[in-house]
Amino acid sequence: MEQYAGEIAGLATAFCWAFTSTFFTIGGLRIGSVNVNRLRLLLAAIFLMTTNCLLSGEFLPVNAGYERWLWLGLSGIIGFVIGDAMLFEAFVVVGTRVSMLLMSLVPIMSALLAWIFLGELLDTIEISAIALTVSGIIWVVADKNRDKTWVKGRRLAWGIALGIGGALGQALGLILSKKGLEGGYSALTGNLIRVLVAVAVIWLATLLTGKASQTIQGLKDIKTVWALLIGSFFGPFVGVWLSLIAIKYARIGIASTLMATTPIILIPLAHWVFKDRITTGSIIGTIIAIAGVALLILSAN
Repeated sequence: MEQYAGEIAGLATAFCWAFTSTFFTIGGLRIGSVNVNRLRLLLAAIFLMTTNCLLSGEFLPVNAGYERWLWLGLSGIIGFVIGDAMLFEAFVVVGTRVSMLLMSLVPIMSALLAWIFLGELLDTIEISAIALTVSGIIWVVADKNRDKTWVKGRRLAWGIALGIGGALGQALGLILSKKGLEGGYSALTGNLIRVLVAVAVIWLATLLTGKASQTIQGLKDIKTVWALLIGSFFGPFVGVWLSLIAIKYARIGIASTLMATTPIILIPLAHWVFKDRITTGSIIGTIIAIAGVALLILSAN
């Protein structure tokens, strides 16, 4: 089982992100995605500090060392602050169809960056499995949104740039995180460092722009609070913790591919929560993606 720790963590991450996206969608509809982004990181920091104290006896990783704070802090800024902000804006500019299709590039970007900066190599079977899984994900996303209208012109170009930026932010965040976790460093504490730096940056910007009071107002709605609590628990707390475990024990190209299967897992969840229709195309895409995931896990060594 230990041999597959990274792969199992990658799939578990995808399940967590399916739940967190559902609850953050509910929260975003009530108080806006920008406010959700600010509050989710604050709640995640509280969860992480409490858990870190219970497991290691300290709220803050004061002895982590300068280099770990540097790499993991940069990962938090690029992944949580810049990358997520670009992705959320892409949703607004071009909608979920184009945005999620572009996010399917994350495994490819991650594998290439891991090869360039970390020297991680994938064999032919693993590359084929990644291609198969990504193809299934693209099929599901495209089919799910096939009836939506495409935007055109400069708006489309800007949306594509934002989507690619969001995908690149997530890929770079994984690379920097793996660098920060070198030497067997705790994935939980590593995630805490990422979130703390991201919270400091995003809330400094919030205070400077005078949006803090408006953001806090969102906590007056009990349904929003529950959505944020559950979303933050499964997302930047448990989900990202698991994602760091995944890249710690598996190569980034494989881990990021397994994490990218969230749209597949969302099919029954969205059907149950939002009454989305399950189509034949989404079933075919799911079968293709599952075949790719099975091949990835069987090829693990």
